[in-house]
Amino acid sequence: MTSTGGGRLIIRNGTLIDGTGADPVASARIVIEGNRITEVVTAGDAPQAPLDPAPGDRVIDAAGGWIMPGLIDGHVHLSSHQGFIPGVPFTSTPEYATLWTARIVANVLHAGVTGISVPGGKWYVDATVREAINGGLIEGPRVFCAGRALTPYGGIFDTSNPLTGKGSDDAVGVLCNTADDYIRETRLQCRRGVDMIKIADSYWGDTQTVARNEIAAVVDEAHRRGRKVSIHARGSGSTRDAALAGVDWIFHADLATDEDLDTVAECGVPIMPVFTQCQIITGLSVAEGFDPKMRDRVKAQLDTNFEAIRRARARGIEILVGTDSGNAAAFHHGRHHGREGEILVREIGMSPMEVLTAYTSRNAKVIGLDGQVGVVAQGMLADVIIWDADPLADITVLQQPERLKAVIKDGRVIDRTSTAGFLPLESEPRRAVPR
Repeated sequence: MTSTGGGRLIIRNGTLIDGTGADPVASARIVIEGNRITEVVTAGDAPQAPLDPAPGDRVIDAAGGWIMPGLIDGHVHLSSHQGFIPGVPFTSTPEYATLWTARIVANVLHAGVTGISVPGGKWYVDATVREAINGGLIEGPRVFCAGRALTPYGGIFDTSNPLTGKGSDDAVGVLCNTADDYIRETRLQCRRGVDMIKIADSYWGDTQTVARNEIAAVVDEAHRRGRKVSIHARGSGSTRDAALAGVDWIFHADLATDEDLDTVAECGVPIMPVFTQCQIITGLSVAEGFDPKMRDRVKAQLDTNFEAIRRARARGIEILVGTDSGNAAAFHHGRHHGREGEILVREIGMSPMEVLTAYTSRNAKVIGLDGQVGVVAQGMLADVIIWDADPLADITVLQQPERLKAVIKDGRVIDRTSTAGFLPLESEPRRAVPR
């Protein structure tokens, strides 16, 4: 970790994209004291007195660069999969998953992603790693996490033995088959300190496995306890019922009809489509674990989802950004977080500025910091990144962490030159199951 010390951090001379959707402004000067932005001055403001650095101040000359809020990825899995480590025997235990997650999480931050929302993982590993980051024990982005996803028999995370009905202890989901089950598990996870509850309906959305009253029971219990609720809902019925139940955001919505989307719009619920994982699968080979039949099914589902999200956007439904990084096909943490932006521009018709706003100020809500991060402005928490190229001219810049001139999280300049202790991106996941 690199600290700014006791002085100020001054960024000057770059072009500012502030995260609000406003036009970029040249010759920006940003002053950070502690973990807050205390001043933002641009060429369009009234003349300002020169700011002479004082002893202890650190200055970043961003000339030729583009300054913006740190990226926020709203769908990242940390503990769900662990990679092969040569010579290390694998056992699926909380201890192993925690060590793995603690070792790779800085890769996400080094890619310019200063905040992530984690919709499910093993045991309470993600909450433990979040606490270690917040306590300064390890380095990583801001983490806003669920525990295990709440799923019924037939749900996407159902690992139950058909003879016993019992699921595996190391599953990313926990079985809930009545409203009482859902309430009990929500209370248990809140007691452990999760930030949100994740509900998981069926794999493809062709059947609805979670009833509206069960979704509503979770929402009521979680909201009374100050937690958010998200749902994996690819199907028509689960998308509509989730909106009516008042979830905070919906993942996917592939098969949503016009009537479903009208309901989502009326209820004011955002959708996070999460295209990246499936888009990667469509280009993978049999040797990489995806046969042609699976690829064709995913491609058809993806095309259906593109169309649904175009219709959602036309209705004014807020579109959020998540990548499913850390899942099977998008396994490598730090590699795929910017890919969703290109897909949203190419397939959904969003402008690059709309994409940047979705990655920043819109996505602030999915890490529980709406109005505190996602915008470069006076009083905001100082999560700032600087690129050496213009992401508005080429949205694929977001996929090129090597083009980052600086990453600042909570007012600290992150030392990205040291990779000691971080696993290589080439390490492979232990399991390859698309979600």
